[in-house]
Amino acid sequence: MLSRVNRIDTISSLVQTAHRLGRIAALATGNTSPVAHWRTLSVLESEGPMRVGELAAACRVTQPGMTRLLATLVEEEHVIRVADTVDSRAWLIRLSDKGRTALDAWRHELGEALTPMFDGLDDDDWAALDRAADILASRTTASTLTKATA
Repeated sequence: MLSRVNRIDTISSLVQTAHRLGRIAALATGNTSPVAHWRTLSVLESEGPMRVGELAAACRVTQPGMTRLLATLVEEEHVIRVADTVDSRAWLIRLSDKGRTALDAWRHELGEALTPMFDGLDDDDWAALDRAADILASRTTASTLTKATA
């Protein structure tokens, strides 16, 4: 059984490796969109419509930076501004169908770019990766984000 220190090291290694994989894949695709673009669409997909300030905090960018990013995403029709039913003075940002399609395509592109790096893995290795992906997905839900930032 892993000690607490080893568990912390394992989690840290997973995060570092995931970031590295993301950078490698982004470079391999040649896609020039900033990572904040895809992160914003991904947050909206998982969390639903959000106010600009909430979205900025969730994406770890400043509110002015998010406002600039949203101008591009609105122009590309990847997000839609909708009235906030709770506060008529505020707007919510929602992922559009076109944005969801673009995000799905980007994720597929990332997978295609990384697949050759995993040539030669056997069925047990693929099963381990699949299980690890399931575990990580189950631990990174909206409620997890709320708990982590509370």
